[in-house]
Amino acid sequence: MRVAVVIPARDVAPYIGAAVGSVLSQSHTDLSLIVVDDGSVDETRAIVNGFDDERLTVISESGRGLSAARNRGAAEASAGSDAILFLDGDDWLAPDALERLTAALARDEAAVAVHAPFAFVASEATPADPGTLDRRSAPAARDLLPRLMLGNLFANGGHVLIRAAAWTAAEPFREDLRFVEDWEFWLRLALQGPFLALGGAPLLFVRRRAGSMMHRDALRMEAYRPVLAAIAANSALAARFGTRRFTRLLQRAKVELSWTVGREMLRRGDPAGARPLLWHGLWGRPRPQRLALLALAFAQG
Repeated sequence: MRVAVVIPARDVAPYIGAAVGSVLSQSHTDLSLIVVDDGSVDETRAIVNGFDDERLTVISESGRGLSAARNRGAAEASAGSDAILFLDGDDWLAPDALERLTAALARDEAAVAVHAPFAFVASEATPADPGTLDRRSAPAARDLLPRLMLGNLFANGGHVLIRAAAWTAAEPFREDLRFVEDWEFWLRLALQGPFLALGGAPLLFVRRRAGSMMHRDALRMEAYRPVLAAIAANSALAARFGTRRFTRLLQRAKVELSWTVGREMLRRGDPAGARPLLWHGLWGRPRPQRLALLALAFAQG
């Protein structure tokens, strides 16, 4: 199985070497790597150009954004590729990541994608010294569509291998969405068929970086409004669930986002800002764990 790995990169000079190196050193060697330099003003391009490997292609873009960079890379890679993986320029893969993912996708011809566990690491972590791992995994249900309606299940595309035919059918990332645009894409991909879940050790390592867009906008409910509007306007989703259930799922998605943002606020030391959002999340989905976290927010002042 030939895999195309696409890395969109903008001003990630301290990290891009680890990302590129982790792809080119994969135990699964039938791959192409396309790095899309999206208008970097640091040494990102020079570092990538320092790798001497015929499987590597570097493309220049003019700062059109993450979705446009991913789409450009995928268009370059589409011919002759059986599957596509989107790796962020500040993350890295385990050495056997593609071997595990391709083997699973080859065994299940019905699956449109396969995903595996990942781990959050500190911004200064390296493949040689990853430090403490915050291990995560998405649910193992084959039909992820109902659960995806409630929120994004994936850290990013780095732990999801997409069958090329399914990528084409789902259509590219929406370039008008600038935040959690991948959530909207995963929903369109899940409309194409089932996902396969792998267990085992994490195969993607995701840096928690204070300067990243995700770190900044994860505290702003308004940042999620464009993607919610895009999901609500998807007639194929409405047809799949029926109007009444689709409306209920959208309302639940807003509740889950309130909880997610409130929890992140609390994690970053803002209990006062977290409390109203956690309260909304609690009453939208009452659970003992949520009550305990809300109590913690009040206890912290």
